[in-house]
Amino acid sequence: MALSPFHLAIPVDDLPTARRFYGETFGLREGRSSDQWVDFDFYGHQLVIHEHPKTAAQAQAHTNPVDGHDVPVPHFGIVLDWTEWEALAERLRSLGTVFAIEPYVRFKGQPGEQATMFLFDPCGNALEFKAFRDRGQLFAT
Repeated sequence: MALSPFHLAIPVDDLPTARRFYGETFGLREGRSSDQWVDFDFYGHQLVIHEHPKTAAQAQAHTNPVDGHDVPVPHFGIVLDWTEWEALAERLRSLGTVFAIEPYVRFKGQPGEQATMFLFDPCGNALEFKAFRDRGQLFAT
């Protein structure tokens, strides 16, 4: 079954800065926009940044321990192919990105082995980019 694109709208307290971040850092193509929001093609999904005062979660992220790291909650992201993930990790490193969790492979040799990295956008939204060694193990237990 083919996946349907998701739609996700997130708050940003500085629309011009967030617009540059998503457009330039990730090279996302813009869709429609207004003075209060911008649509982006987020790897085939619709991500919309909406101007909104900073939320409590953006001001101070909560974390949960996963594989020895403090994973920010809430967060969102995308599952990429392994080579796409490696290219994005290299691009982000070359841009001097400050990571919340540096790119690494978690659960090595276990079901669900995955590459992952976490970062924050300039407005405090946490993002995770991951890739599975075997995408068929996306929901491995």
